[in-house]
Amino acid sequence: MKLIQLSKPTRIFLPFLAILMLLTFGSCSRRENFQLSTVTPAARGFVKIKKDRNNDYNIKIKISDLAEVVRLQPPANTYVIWLVASDSSVKNIGQIKSSRGTFSKNLKGYFETVSSVNPKKIFITAETDGTVQYPGIETILTTNNF
Repeated sequence: MKLIQLSKPTRIFLPFLAILMLLTFGSCSRRENFQLSTVTPAARGFVKIKKDRNNDYNIKIKISDLAEVVRLQPPANTYVIWLVASDSSVKNIGQIKSSRGTFSKNLKGYFETVSSVNPKKIFITAETDGTVQYPGIETILTTNNF
């Protein structure tokens, strides 16, 4: 068996390469799929969360086949996205409006925001007002805990 001798610059470079690879894989985003919904069974989607250099959390949500809110029972005006923090507090972080501007023919939606709070769970409700401070009774889509 023949051993390969590494040059001195290569021996110095290899530990830096290993650290760089660890940092790259350590900064990957978390992805969590929404659970199947009993209210809108065709709806599918996922949440991606990535911590940035400022210790903020970039939250990206993609949804497809979500029913128009006016067709729900009872009808609503908008889908509101909620963030559950580690202290179990709940915060309204935005809304997805069911309109031609937001949804395509396939009822696809996209939402992106930045939060200083580390999300433990994301869920979506149908509301008559997008600025509500507390979620309604019926959850449309939800993730597991991250």
